[in-house]
Amino acid sequence: MESITPRQMEILRYIRDFRKSRGYSPTFQEIGDHLDLTKVTVFEHVGALTKKGFLERGSRHKARSLSVKSDFRFPEEAGRIPLAGRIAAGRPIEAVQDSQDLDLENLFESGPDTFALRVQGSSMIDEQIRDGDYVICRRGPAPRNGQTVVALLENGEATLKKLYKEAGRIRLQPANPDFPPIYVKDVNVQGVVIGVVRKV
Repeated sequence: MESITPRQMEILRYIRDFRKSRGYSPTFQEIGDHLDLTKVTVFEHVGALTKKGFLERGSRHKARSLSVKSDFRFPEEAGRIPLAGRIAAGRPIEAVQDSQDLDLENLFESGPDTFALRVQGSSMIDEQIRDGDYVICRRGPAPRNGQTVVALLENGEATLKKLYKEAGRIRLQPANPDFPPIYVKDVNVQGVVIGVVRKV
C-alpha cells in the first residue's frame, strides 16, 4: 500500500463518516470547512488519494461523487473479518451476502480466506454451536472426515454440518438427534469451521 499522510487519512475518515451519516458525499467546500483547509488544498489531497487508489470519484462534473474504495481498510479496522451473511443449522437456506464486519482482532488471525457466518437453527447444538452464534470459517484444503463445514448444495442452498465421506456418497451429519442427516453425491465446501463466537 502506498503511503498516506495524516491529513489525507483525516479526509478519508471524514468522507466515510459523512456518507454513513447522510447517505451522500461531502463537497470539497464541506471537507475544507471541517478540516480548516482551503478548497484548493482539498482538491490537491483528493487528487493524490484518487491517484493512490484510496478514493474514487464519479463523473468529474458530478457533485458529491467522492467515496472511499470498498477494499480500503482504516487502521482501526485492522483484524476485522468480513461477516458474509447467515448460515442454516437446521433446514438449508439460501446463503445471504452481507457487507458488515465482525471485529475479532484478538481472537483469530484474519486473512483473505477467513470469514464469519451467523448461525440460524439448532441442528449443531451438540457441537456447542447454537442459534445466533457466529462461526469463524476458513477456506482451504479439502476437509477431513468429521470436520464441521459450510456446505453449498446443488440447489444453491447452504448448511452447516459435519462432513463424512462414505462409499459413493457424502453424509452431512447434524449434531442434534432431532435432525436427519443429508446425503449427497457431491458437495461444494465453502469453508471449515475454525471457531465459534457467542454473545451472552
